[in-house]
Amino acid sequence: MALKIQPLSDRVLVQPQEAETKTASGLYIPDSAKEKPQQGKVVAVGKGKEDHKMTVKVGDVVLYGKYSGSELKFDGKDYLIMREDDILAII
Repeated sequence: MALKIQPLSDRVLVQPQEAETKTASGLYIPDSAKEKPQQGKVVAVGKGKEDHKMTVKVGDVVLYGKYSGSELKFDGKDYLIMREDDILAII
């Protein structure tokens, strides 16, 4: 199914990775204590700016800042839309 969202300019649409539900020792983490994920998969990329070509592409797994992007819910899934500058690294 094709995603119907096309980011503009130098923006990127990222689907965050699910938060960990269990610790390495096997303890379950309650929802109130879960860390906000800082890793996700790029699902859509804008065309860039005249003086800036986009580095990331659809399918890349990226790291981003803890408070980066704007949260968006579309078709029951959570996404973040952010500028490419908010992405720290491609994994």
